[in-house]
Amino acid sequence: MPRPAPPADLPPMERLLAIMARLRDRADGCPWDVEQTFETIAPYTVEEAYEVADAAERGDLSDLRDELGDLLLQVVFHSRMAEEQGAFAFDDVARAINDKMVRRHPHVFADETYASLAHQKEGWEQLKAAERAEKARSADASLLDDVPIGLPGLTRAVKLSKRAAQVGFVWPTVEDVVTKLHEEVGELIEEVQAGDLEKARHELGDVLFVVANLARTLDIDPEDAIRYTNAKFVRRFKYVEAELRVRGRTPDQSDLGEMDALWEEVKAKERAGAL
Repeated sequence: MPRPAPPADLPPMERLLAIMARLRDRADGCPWDVEQTFETIAPYTVEEAYEVADAAERGDLSDLRDELGDLLLQVVFHSRMAEEQGAFAFDDVARAINDKMVRRHPHVFADETYASLAHQKEGWEQLKAAERAEKARSADASLLDDVPIGLPGLTRAVKLSKRAAQVGFVWPTVEDVVTKLHEEVGELIEEVQAGDLEKARHELGDVLFVVANLARTLDIDPEDAIRYTNAKFVRRFKYVEAELRVRGRTPDQSDLGEMDALWEEVKAKERAGAL
């Protein structure tokens, strides 16, 4: 016989933790929730983080509230599974981030002072480096070891190159990075023309890695940049579709020449501020 849900008058965080404990109950919980592991839940965690970013970018605060709740549920889910294994619980997660935030903000919670925002960022990186050094016990530990493999490719490339740059392994100027980008694009074209798609795949990866380096050098988030361009592409393509509908056609009934002309038309309208 079903048990009632945890009382609605509980403090919200306490109720959420109780709900998750109930869902994971092997006797009468949810079969799907019970069978999940850290590995199976991780993709949902990443997906929810992207949905938070999407709601924030759209400025939809109602949607943002809901998406933050979904992301919080992921934290609670992972914490509950860890608690079942005797590893840690939600309070330990909260305690760890509390301690980290206090430790990383000595200019707020201690007597450290920073001359500028750039100086503050430098101090932040030094504190993070000290934390990494504390974790790195083995003789063969690498500066790159704790850059998560599961990050989006461009984000991980930025973080890897940023770590290497901290010890001087970096192209000195934007112009040097652009020169390297042209070099890598040339190598990609050579493999494409040779018909070696496997080597072309590798060269394309090199191109993307240099693009990530360029983004880091310019202090641009490449994921943010590509999200902007994706949205721009969607907006312009929808314009093409709408104009074709006026003409009584769909894109598959059109051709590249007509669609490209409409694409240039919407670009011109955007530049003129007409859209």
